[in-house]
Amino acid sequence: MSDAHMMPFDAVIVGGGPRAVAVVARLAARRRPDAPSGAAPDGTLPVLRIAVVDRVEVGAGATWRTDQSPLLLNNTWAARTTVHADASTPMTGPVVAGPDLVDWAHAAASDTDSRPGTDWARDEARGLGPGSYPTRRLQGAYYLDQLDEAARRGSIEVVPVHGTVVDVRAAGFGLREVVLAEQAAASASARPAAASASARPPAPSAVVEPAILTTPVVVLAQGMIQARRSARTERFADAARAHGLVYVEPGMPAERDWDAVPAGEDVLVAGLGANFFDVLALLTVGRGGRFVDAGTGAPTDASGRPCDDGGADGPHAGAALRYVPSGNEPHLLAGSRRGLPYRGKGALADGLPTPYVARIATRERFAALAARAGGRPVLDLARDVWPLLSAELVLAHLTALAEHRPSALRPGLTPDGIAELLEQSADPVRAAAALVVDPADAVDPARADRPPLVDPSAWPAWVEGWVRDEQESVSSPLTSPRARVNQAMETLRGEVARLTRAGVVDGASLEAFGEGVLIPLGLALASGPPPRRTAQLLALVRAGVVELLGENTGIEVEDGAFVARSRVRDAVRTRALIETRMHRGAVSPTDDPLLRALLDSGRARRHPLPTAAGGTVASESLDVTRDGCALVDAAGAADDRVVVLGIPAEAVQRGSAIGASPGVPSPLLAGADVAAARILGVVLPEAGPSDRL
Repeated sequence: MSDAHMMPFDAVIVGGGPRAVAVVARLAARRRPDAPSGAAPDGTLPVLRIAVVDRVEVGAGATWRTDQSPLLLNNTWAARTTVHADASTPMTGPVVAGPDLVDWAHAAASDTDSRPGTDWARDEARGLGPGSYPTRRLQGAYYLDQLDEAARRGSIEVVPVHGTVVDVRAAGFGLREVVLAEQAAASASARPAAASASARPPAPSAVVEPAILTTPVVVLAQGMIQARRSARTERFADAARAHGLVYVEPGMPAERDWDAVPAGEDVLVAGLGANFFDVLALLTVGRGGRFVDAGTGAPTDASGRPCDDGGADGPHAGAALRYVPSGNEPHLLAGSRRGLPYRGKGALADGLPTPYVARIATRERFAALAARAGGRPVLDLARDVWPLLSAELVLAHLTALAEHRPSALRPGLTPDGIAELLEQSADPVRAAAALVVDPADAVDPARADRPPLVDPSAWPAWVEGWVRDEQESVSSPLTSPRARVNQAMETLRGEVARLTRAGVVDGASLEAFGEGVLIPLGLALASGPPPRRTAQLLALVRAGVVELLGENTGIEVEDGAFVARSRVRDAVRTRALIETRMHRGAVSPTDDPLLRALLDSGRARRHPLPTAAGGTVASESLDVTRDGCALVDAAGAADDRVVVLGIPAEAVQRGSAIGASPGVPSPLLAGADVAAARILGVVLPEAGPSDRL
């Protein structure tokens, strides 16, 4: 390989999203711990040269790319987003203050920078409050700006490399070669402009065309890796080509061709999770449809916010809406295994919820479970944890009834009395059913994300009731039993995560009950869309634009058409199918060429989870060392020159898939600090030994 194709860097970060930004921010913090955000560069520091590789956009990555539709939103509050570590972060590096998303937006809204392409970001920043749900592109603009600021303050030259890494291999002398696919190009000028809350960044690096990047340290920070086409996807794609059908396969919504979806036709939708709400927005408002207030017919709600604003916050964000069609939207026939969309978040006065306080599944009881395990992986989620969770979810539901609709319960019941009854019961669900007057007010946490087993003839009427209940949940979350259950799950899944991070849960239970039951249930109840998005969905159901097919929806190709069947629907035939599934970062089916090369060659392996029986089960994450995040190969040897962060190592770095929130311990930021320490320990050993988690 000639020198023209060799690029020496102090480190290479593979993946250009928030984890890469966090690593650069932690490098700056460790190099200049006394320099606050916005400080001028220190000319006395040697410049660190860091290559950041991303196939879409360095600084924002694929999820937060700044060229995507403003209809695509984050599903959590703006106040819960930061890329800067604080005193809550479990790390050894220094705390250096930096703006969270809301603080940055306030500064960006008043920025007079006239760079092209920044007007949309300034406009969006002006309307952002703590309880707002930002567009993904605005969050990407925040990450871009924080990358520029950290690089400037820390005397770091960030060289954006737009391309795909296909391998990382040893090169001698402690170096690693990062091999890129052909036609990769490094250019800061290729990056879309973003709103800036600080001074202008340094001039872009020169355009280069590397084939190999050489470096002593590689950080893998790919984020939400996708999967190879499954046999089902291949079958559907082949059928679409053979019969002239329209098939939108699973993947990121910003990377799919929505113009191909026909207007005015029946279109099957498989999947009712987070991406489902993106699809609704793109195919309705994105095609000229409008939402208006259901009572007044006005295009704005009672606070003056446009009803089309899916990320609106405040007490009116969950108000009932009516859909005004454009004629360009399809008729969406939507189903999934669960049969119901993710539950929406509640519309609150200040946008932000008060944390739910458990009375049965308390932190003390989880701590007692961990103590009983004695550091061994002996806890079974179904046997030891689910009974606590189930009882608490039942209590949340019944307590809301007791407080706001006591006539629904047997006379004389109080929240304290209900808690006592449930704690004494061996079967809280059956006990709860005996406490309600109307069986319709009973709750079964195991099926909270699914419809009841109604007769097909009763399905339309049940859906009408579901629309009313979900509308109440998002518009009146302080009194809705449904909303109270959602809030409880938000708290409880955090407690379960503590147990898993402690290493006291049986690996077989984690893979079976955790991945198969608890995580999907937690996502459905606590990771739903903004309240306005749910209100829009309900308006579309009332308007007949969206029709729910029910539980256990299965889709096949029959006689040149896509055909769906479910528990409550006979065959539904269409010529178009949208699959909204998103892969949760499993490494065994990944299509990431770098991870495939590492796994297939034995230079990486799946993390073995210890079981109560004394063996192990293979997780769907890469194996890395717990202290230094170093990649582990098939023989169990660690490569401390390759650091792995985030989703591909989630089984070891529990919680690192979740974005960082101010004041909340963040595995994502803790890992970024470890990576920064490793880089400095290798490149600038006089700075001290590398730190550990």
